[in-house]
Amino acid sequence: MQHRPIKVLLVESDEDFIDELEAGLAVSHPGALDVEWVGDLSQALARLTQGGFDAVLLSLDLADSQGMVTFDRAYAFAPDVPILVIAAEADEEEAVTTVQSGAQDYLVLNEVGPSLIVRSVRHAIERHRLFSALRSLSLIDDLTGLYNRRGFADLGEQYLKLARRGGRGVTMVYLDLDRFKTINDSLGHHVGDRALLKVADILRATFRRSDIIARLGGDEFGVLALEAADESAELLVERLRERVVDFNESSSEPFQLAVSIGMAHHDDDPKVRLEDMVAEADAAMYREKHGKRAPSGDA
Repeated sequence: MQHRPIKVLLVESDEDFIDELEAGLAVSHPGALDVEWVGDLSQALARLTQGGFDAVLLSLDLADSQGMVTFDRAYAFAPDVPILVIAAEADEEEAVTTVQSGAQDYLVLNEVGPSLIVRSVRHAIERHRLFSALRSLSLIDDLTGLYNRRGFADLGEQYLKLARRGGRGVTMVYLDLDRFKTINDSLGHHVGDRALLKVADILRATFRRSDIIARLGGDEFGVLALEAADESAELLVERLRERVVDFNESSSEPFQLAVSIGMAHHDDDPKVRLEDMVAEADAAMYREKHGKRAPSGDA
């Protein structure tokens, strides 16, 4: 049985290395890898946004980005794609930090050849697949397919570390589905489940794939989003509210969605903890909810 080549994005500025790798692969491993090359991080992020890659070979020394922030930004754009880092020189401390941050391997430029590259990429894909499967058993909400509270806690801490290294702000959004008890009691739990699924769909459509979206329990949801240059925290929340309105205007479901939303935003703050952001956003959500005239006992 013939397998398709492994689609690899090579992010590297050393053209001599690229020429040697392509020539070596053509001789020793023809058809094993389908390598697409870009020379800087901005091009890499644009291509990763489009998807379609099985793995990434990422240099930490690029014209527009150097060091760990290079990995952090690539990982934030494509957390579901295994990334192998290529360093100009061996650095044990950097190697450990990179792997702890989510890289599948740490390779040194002058020590790698075609055979090692092919083997490392294959092993990285298998490790990533196994790790993802194991994590999904305990970190994914069965109903919505979003992260559960444990998954949010585990990945959220890593997300904050990425934000600190990159000097980027972080927004925590806490959302509660209003009158969920009424939907369950009057229409049945199967309809209530559909309402939760619709909320999950709206969150996926509103936020980026790289953001951490979770069902925190019952009818409560949380999102941890990295600051982007073209959008503010307020814009994200406004877009979320607009999508809820759009759903209510176009849906044939026997229920209308109503949500209470709280938000917490922190810029590059090394002291902020995930639990602090959750508590702050949760409190803001409850202030909004209690400001509404909801029937007594029906949150």
